[in-house]
Amino acid sequence: MSRPLRVVFAGTPDFAASSLAALLESRHSVVAVYTQPDRPAGRGRRLTASPVKALALEHGLPVLQPETLKPSDVQAELAGFEADIMVVVAYGLILPQAVLDIPPRGCLNVHASLLPRWRGAAPIQRAIEAGDRESGVTIMRMDAGLDTGDMLLVRRTPISATTTGGELHDTLAALGGDAMVEALDALSEDRLTATPQPEEGVTYAAKLSKAEAELDFHQPAESLAAKVRAFNPWPVTWCALGKERLRLLMATASTRRVGDSPQPPGTLLEHDPEALRIACGPQGDEVLHVTRAQLPGGKPLPVRDLLNARGERLAPGSRLGNSAEETS
Repeated sequence: MSRPLRVVFAGTPDFAASSLAALLESRHSVVAVYTQPDRPAGRGRRLTASPVKALALEHGLPVLQPETLKPSDVQAELAGFEADIMVVVAYGLILPQAVLDIPPRGCLNVHASLLPRWRGAAPIQRAIEAGDRESGVTIMRMDAGLDTGDMLLVRRTPISATTTGGELHDTLAALGGDAMVEALDALSEDRLTATPQPEEGVTYAAKLSKAEAELDFHQPAESLAAKVRAFNPWPVTWCALGKERLRLLMATASTRRVGDSPQPPGTLLEHDPEALRIACGPQGDEVLHVTRAQLPGGKPLPVRDLLNARGERLAPGSRLGNSAEETS
């Protein structure tokens, strides 16, 4: 068997910690960990270590947290670890070309999409929002571009009609760790082939923002349902409920019942026992079927529990969304 690789790992959030955990269980040796500086978090805004830092410290690994990798002394310190390769997963800092050139075997990245589709910051959520039927991870050799490097390994997973952003995140995090170990094993034995990304099929996954989370019920039911699932658990879609907000956490597009007539978008139709039915679409003739939601001041609950406890706030015929205020 070939010699295990010496690895410098760079990553920050939970998604990256899954890859670090997989590497720590592999035959390869993690010699140092780079992660973002501690950031304020929680109600008290206390400085909090990243999930990657916490895991690295549990295993007694050297942890480095530079604000940037551009200074020459920072690059010299990185070179001093004499790693064969650098593994980068959701690190959050740009790697200058000088850093990419330090490890003899280069820098590898776990990207949470089937490249070249969904390059960029939010590939998991954008895939669900767009109605993609599958996602996956790509192990990529990094270059100076934005997720443009050669592909080394691809692993796929389906997206179902109920997959949420959080569920796909967790699936891809585990898949990414396994795929990276597989790629390092193959690389150490010189049996890994690099494939340039095709020029066709490139899309970009823009960073998520809270401003996107408000639902417009004039949109088609399929689009709204996909957005609800994609934005769970963050930033969570919502609509106006009077002067407050109703948060929607699980939804599918539903067919109209016999006897349903088109209603203004945002109108609550007769409920199912387990769901809210909201008129939507340009003509108000489509239905968004919501099974999990959160009323103001309450906890996220199955809709059947919301209807049992506070159903008067969600009476059929009521209007949701800003359009209700405009016509009131």
